[in-house]
This record gives sequence, structure tokens and C-alpha cells, in this order.
Amino acid sequence: MGKEFRGTIADQPDFDAGSDAEALYNAMKGFGSDKEAILDLITSRSNAQRQKIRAAYKSQYGKDLIDDLKYELTGKFERLIVGLMRTPAYHDAKEIKDAIKGAGTDEKCLIEILASRTNEQIHNLVAAYKDAYGRDLEEDVIGDTSGHFRKMLIVLLQGTREEDDVVSEDLVEQDAQDLYDAGEAQWGTDEAKFIMLLGNRSVTHLQLVFDEYEKIAEKSIEDSIKSELSGDFERLMLAVVQCIRSKPMFFAKCLYKSMKGLGTADNTLIRIMVSRSETDMLDIRECFRLRYEKSLYNMIQDDTSGEYKRTLLKLCGGDDDIAGEFFPEAAQIAYKMWETSSMTKVQLRGTVRPYQNFDPASDAKALRKAMKGFGTDEDTIIDIVTQRSNAQRQEIRRIFKSLLGRDLMADLKSELSKNLERLILGLMMTPAEFDAKMMKKAMEGAGTDEHSLIEILVTRSNQEIQEMCAAYKNAYKKSLEDAIASETSGKFKRILISLAQGAREEGPADMARALEDAQELADACNSESDDMEDKFMSILCTRSFPHLRRVFQEFVRCSNKDIEQIIKKEMSGDFKNAMFAIVRSVKNQPSYFADRLYKAMKVKVHCYEIHFPQHLSRNRRNNLKQLI
Repeated sequence: MGKEFRGTIADQPDFDAGSDAEALYNAMKGFGSDKEAILDLITSRSNAQRQKIRAAYKSQYGKDLIDDLKYELTGKFERLIVGLMRTPAYHDAKEIKDAIKGAGTDEKCLIEILASRTNEQIHNLVAAYKDAYGRDLEEDVIGDTSGHFRKMLIVLLQGTREEDDVVSEDLVEQDAQDLYDAGEAQWGTDEAKFIMLLGNRSVTHLQLVFDEYEKIAEKSIEDSIKSELSGDFERLMLAVVQCIRSKPMFFAKCLYKSMKGLGTADNTLIRIMVSRSETDMLDIRECFRLRYEKSLYNMIQDDTSGEYKRTLLKLCGGDDDIAGEFFPEAAQIAYKMWETSSMTKVQLRGTVRPYQNFDPASDAKALRKAMKGFGTDEDTIIDIVTQRSNAQRQEIRRIFKSLLGRDLMADLKSELSKNLERLILGLMMTPAEFDAKMMKKAMEGAGTDEHSLIEILVTRSNQEIQEMCAAYKNAYKKSLEDAIASETSGKFKRILISLAQGAREEGPADMARALEDAQELADACNSESDDMEDKFMSILCTRSFPHLRRVFQEFVRCSNKDIEQIIKKEMSGDFKNAMFAIVRSVKNQPSYFADRLYKAMKVKVHCYEIHFPQHLSRNRRNNLKQLI
């Protein structure tokens, strides 16, 4: 039985090549062209059917369809439509030719194509290149590249990798040891050994080798390649490894890089969407959503426009942000990612550390001097406050009071203004005082800042929450629980009050219980909305983070669903936001905070903006920015 179809473009039923050729001819004749008709027809036919249309067009009108499309269309839309009309082998050949012609070389294109194609695809590419350009592809690659990068490309161009069913079990351990001896275990690197093994062994065999390598080296093969190799050769070998691990994930990463940041790498975007639309686009979409927590469909929609965008979206085939289930390969990757997360010990690394040669009396006097007289020396205040740990700042507060008989916080408040005042005062508070203040601010006035409440209660440890509750009671003469109860309602209130107890379980995962919890969450997905929310709340608000990582991993196995997508799809409002924040924080807390910071600065709302005084020096501004 053949491999299950994972593409988004399949054969059109009741296909009639002659009728389609006529429709395309009519769409291009006269003044202008019907671009919508062209893209609709071409993106709803398989490549094999497009070749029959091309032949029928030649037979009926005596003209080359690709030439007519090039004449009628322009820009990126033309490149995309024409790419779809070529056979896969000739499309690859054209991309390779464009990559090596002229003064420079597009190494990324060479890497992407040659690292990802099967033996058969490589052989067809070499033959198509010879037919289209009358030149030998190997000779052209040799003439345009150099060093170990060239050697590996030539190995890949042979198309002689062992087939996937070839696994030499007796060689797995030996190959892993050979790779270790060729790199990590010696001074310098035996690049030839990397080339020979990674360029010739079967995909299945190498997957086992990589697992064995990690046991021997205590690091991944990717990390070793990054430390042992460099330049284009390093990028090529990493691409080979990534394709061996998962081609859909490799292409998902390439697509993301093609669209992130300013501008779009349209050639890469077009090449991948054309070449994978009939192969594994469904798996690429799911890997994309899994890794970047955003659908490929939505990223294309945000990053492109016009007929070009509509054609790409047709090739994409759908929006995974409205889905919940994993495709087969993506489910395995999701399970593995949660497993990695559950075993990884995250080492938190701050930017502000205890100041050496700390003298609190000297700092207190310097701060007083900075605030005396006419005007305020903000530079000195910033320098001292941002270069002392919080424990040292508390010592400065105490010394300031005993030495000078003044309240440092009151003095700072009277001398500074706006966001600089808020930032400096926040730094001078204890963490518990600061959190209590932020909770109070989130609940005071007409509205409630639910996102701030969620952020603080989801990410703090039991001890931090208990200290915050005590600080809140001391500062505002009211319990935090009572304040939450009066400002929120429903199940959202129940979540916040549960988290505010600071009684989340602690310690490692209980594997047997994690399986039970995962199955309960999976069963709850088929229950009524209220029952589902109750079950999610009872587990997500009480279990330890290490335990929840295991629960979320096993949830993939029990349900074949993504817990984040289930929350997005099945829940709503503040309850959804709280559940989603817990999952994101469990998965990777630094990433959760990075997302919060990005949203705080992306949305142009005054309360999120930090305006530093214009007269501050560059160094002082950098000191403030370093905190972020």
C-alpha cells in the first residue's frame, strides 16, 4: 500500500484537459486577463493534470502555455503560477539554475533543495537540468561552490542514499561513535566522516544513530554540528539532519523564516509552497502551528497580498487555527516536544546581579545628593538602582532611613515623574510589594486588567504568592482573596482565587497519575462545556508544573489533539485566557513572558509605553533597557 497522501492539491474529478486549456485561453485573450480564473483553475488541478492542460493548449492553439502566462502576468504572481505549471523536476532545475547564475550564489536555495529531495527526485532533477540547459548540474555546482560545502553537495547530487528500509543495527552504535570521534572527541573536525555518514546512510538508520549519539556525547547532533562546523557547510549539514528528523518541520522552519521580520523571501516562499503542495503540506501546516503557535495560513494572509496571496492560500489549503487535531507526523513531534520539555531543567538567567563592592551607605548618600537642590540627577539614580540586586536595594532603603531620617520611596516619588517614576519605584520595592501593587492597580478604578491578574497569579511560585498576599494585606488592609472576589465573577473568579491560595502541588511528575489526568482531560473534551471547564480548572490550577508537562504530553497520545488549540477553540473570555496562560507558562515560562512583552510594546496604548526623559545619556537609557 502506498504512502498516505498528505498534500493539499489533488487530482480534479471529471478532469477535461481540452476544456481547461480553452478556459485559460479565454482568460488571457483580449485586453487584460482574468487572473482570478487563472489561479482558481491552476490551483485546483494536480501537477500531472497541469501537464496535460499544457499539452492540450499547445495542440489547440499552437502556443506554449507558460509563454502566454509569462506575457499576461507579472511579478511574484507570475513566478508562482509559472512554477506550478512546470513539472517538479523542471521547477527544481530552474530554481537551482537561478541560484548559481550570475555573480553571486543563493546557497540557501541549494541547501533547501538538495538536502530535502529523495534519490528519485535528485535523479529527475539532474536529467531535467541537462535537458533544459544543456549542462551538467554537478559541473555547474563544482564551478560555483567550494570546500566541504561543495563536497557535501556533490555527495547529495549522486542520489545514492540508502533506502529507508536499510537499517544496519550493528552499525548504529559504531556510526554514532565515529561521528563523536570525528568531532567532539578530538581537536579539530574530520569533516569527511560527517559527509560520508550523513550523505549516504538511510533516513531510518540515521534517526537511530542520532539517538545513540546523544547518549554518547550528552548533546544533540545539531549542537555538535554548530560547535564543530561553520558557514555554509554548517548550514547544509544542519539542514540534512533536520530533514532526516522531519522534513515537514524543516520546511515549516524555512517558511517561517521566509516571512518573519521586515520583507518576505518570496522566492523561498514560492519554491516551498509549489514543491510541497502535493507532498506533505498538511504535515508542514501542523508542524508550523505546533512550533510557532500560529497557522501558516494566517501568516501568509498577514504577509502577502492580491492574487499572489490568494494563490498561496489555495496551496496552503486551510487554516489550522480553527482546528484542534494533529496530523500523524505532527502528533509524534508534539509528543516528543513535550517529552523534551518535561525533562529539561530551565535555568533562569537574570540581567541584574548583586553589585560587587556594595556599600549601601555610600549609595544612600549618592541618591540623596542626586535629589537635593534644583533639578534631579536621573542618570545617577538610574545607574545605582539598575546595577544593584533587589536585596541590595532593600538595604539601601533601610540605610537611607536610618542615616538620613528620610523615606527613600517618598523622595523618589517627589523627584521623578511619569513612567520613569513608576519604573524606579517598582525596582525599589520588594518583589512581594511590587506584585501586590500591580494586583491592586489591576483591580482599581472602573475596569479590571484581567491580563495582569492572570500573568502574576499564573507565573509565581507558592511562596511568592503567599508573600504577595501578606504584602497586599499589609498595604491595603484587605485580603487579596476578598479583593479578587469583589472585582471578578464566575469561573474566572474561581480560577484566580484558587491560584491566590498559593497551594499548587510541588515536586516532580507522578507518571501513573499523569496518565489518569491526561485521560480525564481528553474525556472532558467530549463533555458539556461547563463540565469540561470544571475538569480543566481542577487539574491545571492544582498540579505542579513538572507534572502538568507530563499530563500535556500524554494528552497528545490520549486525544491526538493540541491542548492549546482545544483551549482556543472550546473556551472563551477570561477563562480561556487564564487556561491558555497556564499552558504557555508550563511549557516555557520565559517564552510566555517574551510574548507578554511583545504584546505590551506592539499595542500602542499609553499605559504600556515607557517614555524615558530626552536628556538621559545613551548609557543610562541602555541601563534601563537592559532590565528588559
